[in-house]
Amino acid sequence: MFLKKYISPIFSKPQWAIHQKRWFGKWHLYLGIFAGAVLSIVGLTGGILVFQDEIDHALNPELFTTIEQQKRIPLEDIIPLVETKHPEKRFEYAMVTDEESPISTYRFYSFKDQTEFFVDPYTAEITGKRIASSSFIRIVATLHRTLFIPGIGSFIVGLAALSLIILTISGIRLWLPKKLKHVKKSLSVDLKAGFKKQNYDWHKVLGVLSAPVVLTLALTGVIICFSTFFIALLFLLNGRSPQSVASIFNAKSVVKENQQPLAPRQASARIYALFPDIEIKGISVPAKKDGAYRFDAQIEGKSKTGKRLMFMVDQYSGKILLNSETDFPDTGNSYLSWVTPLHFGTFGGWPTRILALLGTLLLPVMFVSGFIIWWPRYRGRRNRQAPSKPQPEIPVAIGNTSFLHYFVKGLKYAVAILLGAFTTGFLYGLISGVVIPPAMFVAYYTAIIVLINFAFALVALIAYLIGLIFKKDNRSMLKYFTYSLAFMLVFLPLIVAMNVFDLNIF
Repeated sequence: MFLKKYISPIFSKPQWAIHQKRWFGKWHLYLGIFAGAVLSIVGLTGGILVFQDEIDHALNPELFTTIEQQKRIPLEDIIPLVETKHPEKRFEYAMVTDEESPISTYRFYSFKDQTEFFVDPYTAEITGKRIASSSFIRIVATLHRTLFIPGIGSFIVGLAALSLIILTISGIRLWLPKKLKHVKKSLSVDLKAGFKKQNYDWHKVLGVLSAPVVLTLALTGVIICFSTFFIALLFLLNGRSPQSVASIFNAKSVVKENQQPLAPRQASARIYALFPDIEIKGISVPAKKDGAYRFDAQIEGKSKTGKRLMFMVDQYSGKILLNSETDFPDTGNSYLSWVTPLHFGTFGGWPTRILALLGTLLLPVMFVSGFIIWWPRYRGRRNRQAPSKPQPEIPVAIGNTSFLHYFVKGLKYAVAILLGAFTTGFLYGLISGVVIPPAMFVAYYTAIIVLINFAFALVALIAYLIGLIFKKDNRSMLKYFTYSLAFMLVFLPLIVAMNVFDLNIF
């Protein structure tokens, strides 16, 4: 009964508003309805995570702070002290909690039992411990990333983030005035109008003004949710086979039975020799005999959070098995240094963090305001006893003319999206003066999504050709392939340039 009364009318033949009769209007409506609730949850939790360190430290000051003393022990040196003083404690990773504060503690984490303990950097004594998964920030992070749904939760969030990209682009297309002189008017809110008109105006204005930030957050959200796939693709585009990529991340030490493993300080010696100004932020301690040290480090870079580097070091010889600076392509380093800072706004300092916060909090606002716009129309359609007779569809011609028409149209859309991608990253970083890397990042990873989409379009083309054999002419598949081909041709030069030439942008 519920399905018949409330759900069925959503899929019934609607009486579309004028602005919704185009395909992008329909996509905007349906994605807003079905992805809006998930995006609201992701947005609210994302707003908390923008300031996750500050919140966690404020809620648990006894874990993250200590009394400043004369000499702070570096992270590489405190690990063997903790192992000696507290042999009962098991950990696989140690990290700095706040590199800017002299009273911040070190965090030691165990992946096996999901516990963590905190160590005084002056005495190597344990100051506190907790089950990591029970902390407020970790609960919020889990909700943000997986919705508490095991297995497929991250996949759902990733699809919602992809929906947000389509929602934002289709929303801009719906808003776009026919003449430039009308732009100013279309970005204004009539404060003297009634509630419905003001709500509609605010929905448009907030959606357009927040687009650069929201699009970047959505794009990086997709990349994070499908990180394994994106990382593999980045290497494949640079001519690396999947086997070579796997070997890089699974570097092993050469076991020497009669030799004691090196201490972290000794293992990091060659790293400091290559990068004297490097700051090591985290150390993964090898758990097996053939395991290797992993050093997560940072040096000065174009982002205000610095450039991230990763090293794998043989625990017996100190040989560097992996150096992300030289072993990763420039696009691979872009993933290390830019995905998380762009997603949380840290790349530009406080100004961009505030923008990221506003962008996340606008998601539930846009969902509610959009629902208010849609609900009266939905109720009117549900209560209408006799729906109007649908207009007959005009058949679309198939052939060279039709293909050329959609191909040219696709080229226009593709150029607009490419320019929009550059503009999106540029505007996001403009407030902090960090503009070129974000602009290139958004454009390049948009190109990666275009490439992935083209792979699906090839499948659609094959399905269309098979359908012709059985006299089933599915024109929508041909149209989809034509648009995708146009997009691929526009974005392909960018993909080639970024993977062939070392532009050193990131």
